[in-house]
Amino acid sequence: MIQFEVEGMSCNHCVGAITRAVQAVDPAARVSADVPTQSVKVESGVDRQALQQAIEGAGYPVKAAS
Repeated sequence: MIQFEVEGMSCNHCVGAITRAVQAVDPAARVSADVPTQSVKVESGVDRQALQQAIEGAGYPVKAAS
């Protein structure tokens, strides 16, 4: 599991946009997000960099990944 700190995620619409972006890279990815802490957890076989690029491509800057 990879965890990202994502800037600008403030509502369920944001969560949906991030989820769709990640699943465009890996349709089998499992995404969970916590809006108050702006954290996104992804279970995927795709590497961290590709997932981060997908999130950022959706318009949500990634502050940190672990």
